[in-house]
Amino acid sequence: VRKFKEMDEIEKYVIRAIQKRNHSPVDDFEGYSPDEMQVILYNFFDSKCVVQFKKANDKIYDSIPILNQIKFLCDIILENGELNLTKTGRLPIKTVAQIYNEGYLKDEGIEQGISKLYKEEGIQTMELTRILLELSQIVKKRNNKLSITANGKKLIANNHSLFIHIFEIFSTKFNWSYFDGYDNEEVGQIGIGFSLILLDKYGSDFKSTNFYANKYLKAFSFEANNEDIVTDNQKAYSLRTFDRFLEYFGLVKLTNKRFGETSKVKTTSLFKKLIKVRPHNNV
Repeated sequence: VRKFKEMDEIEKYVIRAIQKRNHSPVDDFEGYSPDEMQVILYNFFDSKCVVQFKKANDKIYDSIPILNQIKFLCDIILENGELNLTKTGRLPIKTVAQIYNEGYLKDEGIEQGISKLYKEEGIQTMELTRILLELSQIVKKRNNKLSITANGKKLIANNHSLFIHIFEIFSTKFNWSYFDGYDNEEVGQIGIGFSLILLDKYGSDFKSTNFYANKYLKAFSFEANNEDIVTDNQKAYSLRTFDRFLEYFGLVKLTNKRFGETSKVKTTSLFKKLIKVRPHNNV
């Protein structure tokens, strides 16, 4: 009997030690615990996550480029009852021009006169808008036509709900590597909440995107011995996280966006109005 009691005490001690470790702050996690990072990774949109979305004044959402580009496309569909797509399932040229000319998201090639405003295929943000709209189930596609669903109409009418829904769909349903050629498809997209933690802590001043990339890559063990892989992971992280995600939501501002050069990034005033980050062990 004594032997069983000793074994029971040892088991309890081990469990307590594991729990203590999982609840303890980790430097590479910016002072958050493994348990908190677990939620960030797998239940980011849960109320237990240290990163939460604030409900803002309704007009604040007018500053979110991707959100308003999606809403504008929805308005076009609603106005006509449905939208006929091209034979390849793309937005018609006239609709592409209508949306682009609103100026929500600009294309560098078009703005510099390198490419022309024409088909959806030639404008990443236009293709992204249609894809997100379909993935969100705000629209349904039938007989190569888009129409707004009943639930879609409810979402469009509520800016806060629409923002969170599109953020979630973009984070979890759309493959961030779709528009680039980097080998590692997980870099950037996995643990997006940690990127928001980093920006909340360090983002008030311009810092190199590599500053954030290195902290992120270390936290999620994306480090590599091969220098080329490290550089590719840095570039993939920065491009996907800042240029093609957070900037689309108006949450960050980038400078020095020349091809092949490292950019600098800082948060916008919109970030603090929409994102709240709780301290370690603060529910």
